[in-house]
Amino acid sequence: MYQKYKNVELVKPSGLDLKDHLIGVQRVTKVTKGGRAFGFSAIVVVGDEAGVVGHGLGKSKDVATAIAKGIEDAKKNLVRIPILKKTLPHEQKGKYGGARVNIIPAAEGTGVIAGGAVRTVLEAVGVHDVLSKSQGSSNPHNVVKATFDALLQLRDAGSVAKDRGITLQKVFNG
Repeated sequence: MYQKYKNVELVKPSGLDLKDHLIGVQRVTKVTKGGRAFGFSAIVVVGDEAGVVGHGLGKSKDVATAIAKGIEDAKKNLVRIPILKKTLPHEQKGKYGGARVNIIPAAEGTGVIAGGAVRTVLEAVGVHDVLSKSQGSSNPHNVVKATFDALLQLRDAGSVAKDRGITLQKVFNG
């Protein structure tokens, strides 16, 4: 799932205090010869609000089971996101399908300036000060995946120094 990203650290859910956030529930209708069969799909984000987050999709005939399945799916896809002083290490753009998301670090006390699905994901990660802009598609599934695309591209200064084979001091002083 996360093969195209460098430095992605997958995390096991055991021992973490994970909180789940429901992003949306959609009613899905399947028309059969006997009438309409209703089902539900739920998109869920789980996170420990300290840099670990995952998203999942659950589908079922009833809402509660769909949400439970979504939480289980999200726990299978947990990743660690670098956080620096309750904000992000740098600005990043993410894209998935028709959705584009831009996340920008902000000064302390700014809060989470984000809408809908982006806000939920950033709060689950544990980011407290951030600006964001969502453009294009407002479909919550694609917005969540675009936000994850942006978050997974984030790198802290330590990992940049290690990849380049230079000291942390040289990263900042060129």
